[in-house]
Amino acid sequence: MSAMEGSWWLTGGQADAAWQRAIRAGERAARETANAERHERLHGENGRDFHAAMAQRHRAVADRHLTTARLQESYARRVTEWAAGHGGSRQAQAQGEHRPLFMASVAEACGARSAALTLIGEDLSQLAVAASDQSSRGAQDLEYVLTAGPGRDAAHGRRAVYASGAALERRWPGYGSGLAALGLRAVAALPLKVPAGCIGALTIFDPPPALARAGTIREVADALAEGVLIGPDGDPDLYGGTDLRVVVHQAAGALSEQAGSSVSDALALIQARAFALGESLESVARRVLSGELELR
Repeated sequence: MSAMEGSWWLTGGQADAAWQRAIRAGERAARETANAERHERLHGENGRDFHAAMAQRHRAVADRHLTTARLQESYARRVTEWAAGHGGSRQAQAQGEHRPLFMASVAEACGARSAALTLIGEDLSQLAVAASDQSSRGAQDLEYVLTAGPGRDAAHGRRAVYASGAALERRWPGYGSGLAALGLRAVAALPLKVPAGCIGALTIFDPPPALARAGTIREVADALAEGVLIGPDGDPDLYGGTDLRVVVHQAAGALSEQAGSSVSDALALIQARAFALGESLESVARRVLSGELELR
């Protein structure tokens, strides 16, 4: 791809895709609202509980589509504004320099400074992560290294998890102090539920208490799970903002072969070394794969 083509995709291409997804989500919301109104009218005519239940269900789906539309609109605006500010620098646009991240729109929707999303496997291992900024990405790396934290608990228990202040350290020793070092004081984590189960967790950092308890974050989590990540317009890559843990698992596999140990033991060794060195897991994994770093 040429620099000009890359510039088009990162600016007009991504913004246009987000606007179109927002429009389609709005149209779906309108259809669900019309269905809800029809059942409400029928309930008023015959009083059957079936119509009341169906009206409530359609209203809930409509709300989810509206939240999806708002997230897409917010991202489209961010990309458009960023592109305008880099109008004369094709190289910066093509390389994605300081490019807006979709998770920043998620954090904004939740009224928080930072947000992160984790997609998990059946064993709760992190398969991919998306974050709004360096602090939230550092928090996700910390949870991955320690195999403990709010996102993991939310996904495992399939319920919301809230903690702040000293309760963070009491609940997750090591994670709590690490979070404080990142300048974060509170978390709200919710499972990303789909009909087939749970695909991950959304973690909000330093959320306003009123929004965390009022259901706003739950609405965003539902929209992410069944409107943004999967569905007719599903994009698990989040416009290029999702990082796969591929390099970490590759390094664990290579180390397992070298040491004659299990992959899980090799992964634990990489996690321990990353924690000890204060480096990201990807950095340690790349050094292992290049032969620069030997682990025993």
